Amino acid sequence: MAGPVIQVTQPGEVPWPLRRIAVIGGGPGGLYAAALLKRLGPEREITLWERNAPDDTFGFGVVLSDETLGGIEHADPVVHAALQREFVRWDDIDIVHRGHTQTSGGHGFAALGRRRLLEILHERCADLGVRLRFRTEAPPAAELAASHDLVIAADGVHSRTRDAHAESFGPRVTGHRCRYIWLAADFALDAFRFETAETAYGVMQLHAYPFSRPAPVRHPSTRPFGPPDESGASTVIVEMREEVWRAAGFDTCDTAESTRHCAKIFAEALGHRPLRSHHSSWLTFRTVVNERWSHGNTVLIGDAAHTAHFSIGSGTKLAMEDALALAACIEEQPRLPAALAAYESERRPVVESTQRAAAASLRWFEELGTYVDQPPRQFAFNLLTRSRRVTHGNLRLRDASFTAAVEDEFGCVPGTPPMFTPLRLRGLELRNRVVVSPMDMYSATDGVPGDLHLVHLGARALGGAGLVMTEMVCVSAEGRITPGCTGLYTDEQAAAWTRITDFVHAGSPGTAIGIQLGHSGRKGSTKLMWEGMDQPLDEGNWQLTAASPIPYAPGVNQTPHALDRAGLEAVRERFASAAERADRCGFDLLELHCAHGYLLSGFLSPLTNHRTDAYGGTLTNRLRFPLEVFDAVRERWPDDRPMTVRISATDWAEGGTTVEDAVEIARAFVAHGADAIDVSTGQVVPFERPEYGRSYQTPYADRIRNTLCVPVIAVGALSSWDDVNSLLLAGRADLCALARPHLYDPHWTLHAAAEQGYTGPGAPWPLPYRAGSRTPPTGRTDAPKPRLTLD
Repeated sequence: MAGPVIQVTQPGEVPWPLRRIAVIGGGPGGLYAAALLKRLGPEREITLWERNAPDDTFGFGVVLSDETLGGIEHADPVVHAALQREFVRWDDIDIVHRGHTQTSGGHGFAALGRRRLLEILHERCADLGVRLRFRTEAPPAAELAASHDLVIAADGVHSRTRDAHAESFGPRVTGHRCRYIWLAADFALDAFRFETAETAYGVMQLHAYPFSRPAPVRHPSTRPFGPPDESGASTVIVEMREEVWRAAGFDTCDTAESTRHCAKIFAEALGHRPLRSHHSSWLTFRTVVNERWSHGNTVLIGDAAHTAHFSIGSGTKLAMEDALALAACIEEQPRLPAALAAYESERRPVVESTQRAAAASLRWFEELGTYVDQPPRQFAFNLLTRSRRVTHGNLRLRDASFTAAVEDEFGCVPGTPPMFTPLRLRGLELRNRVVVSPMDMYSATDGVPGDLHLVHLGARALGGAGLVMTEMVCVSAEGRITPGCTGLYTDEQAAAWTRITDFVHAGSPGTAIGIQLGHSGRKGSTKLMWEGMDQPLDEGNWQLTAASPIPYAPGVNQTPHALDRAGLEAVRERFASAAERADRCGFDLLELHCAHGYLLSGFLSPLTNHRTDAYGGTLTNRLRFPLEVFDAVRERWPDDRPMTVRISATDWAEGGTTVEDAVEIARAFVAHGADAIDVSTGQVVPFERPEYGRSYQTPYADRIRNTLCVPVIAVGALSSWDDVNSLLLAGRADLCALARPHLYDPHWTLHAAAEQGYTGPGAPWPLPYRAGSRTPPTGRTDAPKPRLTLD
């Protein structure tokens, strides 16, 4: 007779399938994970600890998306049906600013009371046999991990589990600049409402939405999960910058006084009705990021693993989606380590995308004061598209009439997308708002641009962009980045550039071509990009000069000489001489390169400028030499032609240039006559930590434009014409510069026009190419469709 089957595990390996599961935290994520895992494995012993009472919760309403609800429907129809009975649904967003209400429809929201959501999940867990231990502090995660097969830490933004094992999870918690408080109103709003209040202390904002409607009387048997805890109610969040909060005296108010004061400030929105609180206090939002989401048999979900700002309503959504994914991966994988790895692999990209959108939304509200002077419709459009998840294109689908009104206010001729509206800078009128960004070709000989440059720039000029920019053109031989960089310090180079500008003007009438002048500084004398970016030449290196004797990469790049007075004067004259040549070459616009760690940028950043003379120390002093160069170039450049300046608005490194510095840098250049600021970021120091993502640099252009009311060029991971239209219409940029999309498709602008059905003067096809202005057919699309279905 065979004996019992013994499951042999390796040291530290968790038995499979899971039998004992501990859940720390009784929020929606923890409860839903417990319910799903119990439903999928009825034999499992699952215990959930929650230190608060069952009906003790923070906040009032929660918003869930149709996508999340779809996942819930497939995973647990019982919970889905209960939620469906409770939801308040609406489509409109009302944006109230300076007495004007702009309404945009077609958005689709579903919300319910947070307490009601918890009740539904409590009853589902109880029905399935999950042990719920309320008012009980969970044992330490390490203790639970020793006695359970799996520990799910759903213990929120202040997770004790995460903190206790910080060396394993690698948490990074970032605070932000606003204070906010969760309150409620005992009536149901008709729509999601955003409202600004410009007070004597500064700008305050209200975020509010309904989560409960007055319910009709029903027979108890039709409501298996009991009555709702609210009848006609709305969540109301009041938010403001820290300094506004203090100036208004909220820092010395108790909760009751704060609640009354908020109701008074937003009395019109509330119909002069009171607000109420429940465990409410003024908070500072904290963004939580973890390098790893699991440690042994302990896993983080929800706010313990990640947070996303409430302005995009994703906290509960993400937590419940985490629970769904975790349960699914446990069912699909053969062992726990594989399941936890699969869970993180599946969820991390989704969460990071949401966090990027939430960060953009958070920053928008932090900088709300810079937008209050926008026209009402543009302000509303800007707010709606703040996270970059809602764009001009999908807003047109949701609410065509609202979007058309915004376009009309912007100045779009009917049928003209924003990107094809003209822009004037001094005597130059650009026929559209698309710029081919400077892109180094590293293909010159002795600084002379050749056929590749003619074809590269000529093709993009034929491709429809309003402005085509050269790569950084160096003002001296020793100012080159690589031996393949172009220059404008000899007559031979000038003749080659004239050949290119002549082609652009003759071959693509109406297209402007601009030159970007720069000097490599400490980042020079390196190999071609594809041979080793920022790596010194194997031989033939030339001496470098910079603001300070600091190598770009210590031990790799050479130490530059700090420019003395004679050196400063010589460099300034080389820039001015190059500007004279650029004029004779026929360029329409000149840009001074003060970004990316090259010479002039090296003076601006405190990380690269350690001078103790008049050109170092304070920002005013660090600006001195770049402004002297600008003035010298502006004096030699024709007065009717515009000059722009490219800056790095942040160094993405501690102690470097900040966005506040960037505003002051831009302010100084504009005061000296700059017509627009080209706002890039980084590439100043090798230890930078950029926050990459779609349109990730555009908030810096936005900040400068709306603080100083100056034209800006936005750059950085712009890839779609929808992004361009959105940025322009929202008033975050005046021109949009794209690089890689123009490498992929030299006719990117013309194709953008064709895809939008635009055939106007903002994007004329060259006559020889006009026959290709329609998308070629790819196959038969008119096959006969079935007419009858026979049983």
